Amino acid sequence: MQLPEKRTIAIIGAGVTGMSAAWDLVRAGHEVTIYEAGQAVGGLAGGFREARWEWSVEKFYHHWFQSDAHLLDLLDELGLRAHVIFPRPYTVIYHREKWYPFDSILHALLFPGLGWGLDKMRFGLVGLYLRLTKNWQALEASTAHEWIRRWAGRRVYETMWEPMLEGKFGPYYQDVNMAWFWARLHARTTRLGTYRGGFQQFLDDFADRLRTQGVRIHLQTPVTRIEPGENGPTLWVAGEPQRFDQALSTVSPALMTKLAPSLSSRYLQGLRDLKSLGAVVLVLSIKHQLSEQGYYWFNIPKSAGFPFLALVEHTNFVSPEHFDGEHILYCGDYLPPDHEYFRLSADELLARFIPAIQRINPHFSADWINQTWLFREVYAQPVPFVNHSRNIPALKTPLPGLYFASMSHVYPWDRGTNFAVELGRRVARLMQDKTS
Repeated sequence: MQLPEKRTIAIIGAGVTGMSAAWDLVRAGHEVTIYEAGQAVGGLAGGFREARWEWSVEKFYHHWFQSDAHLLDLLDELGLRAHVIFPRPYTVIYHREKWYPFDSILHALLFPGLGWGLDKMRFGLVGLYLRLTKNWQALEASTAHEWIRRWAGRRVYETMWEPMLEGKFGPYYQDVNMAWFWARLHARTTRLGTYRGGFQQFLDDFADRLRTQGVRIHLQTPVTRIEPGENGPTLWVAGEPQRFDQALSTVSPALMTKLAPSLSSRYLQGLRDLKSLGAVVLVLSIKHQLSEQGYYWFNIPKSAGFPFLALVEHTNFVSPEHFDGEHILYCGDYLPPDHEYFRLSADELLARFIPAIQRINPHFSADWINQTWLFREVYAQPVPFVNHSRNIPALKTPLPGLYFASMSHVYPWDRGTNFAVELGRRVARLMQDKTS
């Protein structure tokens, strides 16, 4: 298929990946249209804002790292870097009914769960190796379960890293490959970042920059089908066919199989074989600070009997002044899509969560609560098995002119805004390659 120099390009999904691709494509001279099924741009990174609040709150918790080079470079190009801040919050880990800071070398040395002997030394050496090595390809042939037990030892694994893997991946935790674990430790920083006004403000500002460049963004406009066309893909929008030279879909693999059934059977099967977990997040506005020590992120092992994986006190990261003096809590978990949490109401979940929150602060009670919000998404955490790089579908699909980029493509990195930016820009380069 011979493509014109200036192409008409459709992007399905106004998340960070789709908008990052649009930024590069429109500045290369192409005519770009984004279709978004939701009411606002942002996808899983999006947020909401009550009228009384100055800032928005994320639906599914997010933050940035100082090492997020792809994101920070894009913010420079957008002229938005000055809006980024990097506070120093404190992450804690659970051990014998107490919480211990665990986000620096000093805190790791002081943590009593590993004692003071060989286990702590092995923990430090393995952590140092994973921070220094860049050869993640050699690691993906082993599971994290096997590799860490072998090199760090059983006690280190069971105390430190098995709870994280089990909480993150549930029934699949022993099958996740070591390259994913390497990526999680390799480039993270203790200072975490956010955008003045919240993530939704960043996303809205990003969308405004795109519109200024000429990108058309259609909200509440789902694409219902993608078909092969004579000179490029045809998208069905509001019952009408829309023809383009190229199209990029950024939806979930499962939705992609429904949108584009004309893809080859092999490509479709590859999409179906990808595994993922969903996310359930209950957000609470409360009258008082929960953590009297000012702790921000509580990492909670499943064995401790809490009904969620993590509790995040957002207003120990940014000031409650931005939320009319209210304190914002997140109670979240990664779960299989058939888990009962996807069926329970916000009130039913809250009834289960209150006793657990009281374990963090015994003074907490239901009358502290101003308001709650419940958010659920069935595609939130891809599961990378051994040698996962062989199983990732190609960005260029077999259907001429159609490209596909999802969270499953950011591997070996964990899903997040920084790597969504990198993915969007990578697929934009591929779409402009005259040999592709």
